[in-house]
Amino acid sequence: MKKQALLFSCICLLSNTINAQKNLIGFKSDVNQLKNEKAFDAQLNAKRVGEHIKQLSSVPHHVGSVGGKMVASEIAKVFTAAGWDTKIETYQLMFPTPITRTLEMSGVTNYKAKLKETPLKEDATSNQADQLPTYNCWSADGDVTSNLVFVNYGLPEDYETLAKYGIDVKGKIVIAKYGRSWRGIKPKVAQEHGAIGCLIYSDPIDDGYGAGDAYPVGPFKNDQTVQRGSIMDMVIYPGDPTTPNIASVEGAPRVDHNDAKNLLKIPVLPISYGDAAPLLKDMAGPVAPKEWVGGLPFTYHIGPSASQVHLKLAFDWKLRPGLDVIATIKGSEFPDQWVIRGNHHDGWVNGAADPISGMAAELEEAISIGELLKTGWKPKRTLVYCAWDAEEPGLMGSTEWVENHAAELQAKAVAYINSDGNGRGFLGAEGSHAFAPLITEISKTVIDPQTKVSVFERAKAARAVRASNPAAKKEAFNSTQYPLGAMGSGSDYSSFIQHLGIPSLNIGYGGEDEGGEYHSIYDSYDMYTRFKDPTFEYGITLAQTTGRVVLRLADADALQFDFRELHKTVKGYISELMKNVDQLREKATIENELIKNKAYIYAADPTEKLKTPELVAEVPYVDFSSILNALTKLEKAAAHAEEVKKSMDAHQLAEVNSKIYRAEQTLLTDAGLPRRPWFKHSLYAPGFYTGYGVKTVPGVREAIEQKNWAETKEQINEVAKSIDKLSAYLEAL
Repeated sequence: MKKQALLFSCICLLSNTINAQKNLIGFKSDVNQLKNEKAFDAQLNAKRVGEHIKQLSSVPHHVGSVGGKMVASEIAKVFTAAGWDTKIETYQLMFPTPITRTLEMSGVTNYKAKLKETPLKEDATSNQADQLPTYNCWSADGDVTSNLVFVNYGLPEDYETLAKYGIDVKGKIVIAKYGRSWRGIKPKVAQEHGAIGCLIYSDPIDDGYGAGDAYPVGPFKNDQTVQRGSIMDMVIYPGDPTTPNIASVEGAPRVDHNDAKNLLKIPVLPISYGDAAPLLKDMAGPVAPKEWVGGLPFTYHIGPSASQVHLKLAFDWKLRPGLDVIATIKGSEFPDQWVIRGNHHDGWVNGAADPISGMAAELEEAISIGELLKTGWKPKRTLVYCAWDAEEPGLMGSTEWVENHAAELQAKAVAYINSDGNGRGFLGAEGSHAFAPLITEISKTVIDPQTKVSVFERAKAARAVRASNPAAKKEAFNSTQYPLGAMGSGSDYSSFIQHLGIPSLNIGYGGEDEGGEYHSIYDSYDMYTRFKDPTFEYGITLAQTTGRVVLRLADADALQFDFRELHKTVKGYISELMKNVDQLREKATIENELIKNKAYIYAADPTEKLKTPELVAEVPYVDFSSILNALTKLEKAAAHAEEVKKSMDAHQLAEVNSKIYRAEQTLLTDAGLPRRPWFKHSLYAPGFYTGYGVKTVPGVREAIEQKNWAETKEQINEVAKSIDKLSAYLEAL
């Protein structure tokens, strides 16, 4: 309660006025635009959002299912009724589902895992037919038996800890906790260390009874809840693994799934903490470090287990139809400039929160825009609203559509605006940093339904309250700009920005909708209305936010790209990287002093008989001058672009607009990132070992982290070339 009171007080201090300016960014006069946005808001209906969530989450609707076809059809009907030109594009997608799932332990402990979630009377859809069983999509087929080793969260650093205990997972099955990284990283790292199988469970300390009341009393995981999900190595490439770089249309050439570079070779299975407990209780070996200990009521050991574990998995490896719903309103003045909006419609089961809460907001925007059409308004630029299928298995619906229309999209796409799941709480936005001023402006005009201040002020208050030190609190409290995040992966924007260089945004609300239902049978309408957004008000808030982005990009006199913000952001990234190198150098020097003076030997328990560690490699000087010089040019070029826009009449602006939305494509590299050429953006990518988490300036950052100094130099030069290309492009406007 004290935290809530402090947050509310902070909001009150911040919310005396909503910042305003003479005209909206990109408009010579904003009278008509503000009038249209007011009319747009007036048509939004929270009750209708709730009705769509209820209808579209009424049955399981994974890709290729009867429910999936129904959901796509209903979405198409809504678009069509609202006056949009609507079609369904079908792709033939590889989507394996389980034939066999066996997990059992024998020996000291004999146990056969249930591998099934419990239907609840409090959750009306939890006992339906056609539910996908609990599994990790893209696990390999396998039949393995071995001892079990507990690997904490299964991150690279956890294996470093295991090595200190002298424990090797080679030839073993590992069990890892969900959390701290994307799920696919856990089996990836396990496979790299020689494990023959991987189990992933949700420990109750993270999103079960350790976090709050378990479902159905509260929103957190009960002892049988399981998080389904893809373990495709999407940091190599997303989309259908059997058609890399080409669309999965009928008759497309395919690689065998066993040869796909983004699929793992070991069997992987998610389990509940109810099924995990007997396995973990059987563990022998050292007591786990304190920071590894979870919430189950026994001592955690690392292993190996006293008993043997048998894991057997087999899948059908079938092609199934993926149904992308594409709705269009042709632009009245610039029909070949497209503003694209998307959310996926497939779920692992009923998917009320993920993804239908976001899809319902998108439908509400489409309905309201349809009402605007009836007043005689038409967008200057073409609007393309998309409902993607097969996002959950690996961003397949959007990626295949992008690969199918790549040339046209690079010529015509002004921007892609994405959303996914949505709930009560605070604005979250990430994307191309030239859009940062636009997001700041819009966030100051959308009102939070609970506190009645702008979503900008509420998000700022939260950052100030939660900041870790007084300086950070002061900085957050005094900020006048929304801190637009950088894009990693995990939703449908990835192929647009990271493969084609199309400027993108990802927008949603949350933070007061925590729970453990993610990818389980309990992601239902009943769960959503109790714990996520009971009044559906944040569906309206999302529609207002993304709707404003769409409408302002559609009708702007000067498209709202401000590359001065991109320059400032990238300059910050480079300063951070330079500091990282200095810290690595200092750390190496200190480590070697400790090693030379036998500090680790003297500090250890003599009975452990530790060997003196090997000296750490010295960190060389890293020359960032080419990037720093490129940034100096970009600063001038970005300022030039803004001056050009200010001085032009409508005809001249139209010419500049036709070029400026393609500027971000200059930041693509021809070769792509090392070891994953599908990812071509030089500034944003998911991390090789973070999955969803972003790595900014990824080629340079990951080379530094891997202490590959030759590659660091190469990537610095590649990034500098990309920035120079952007500067030259802007100078030529």
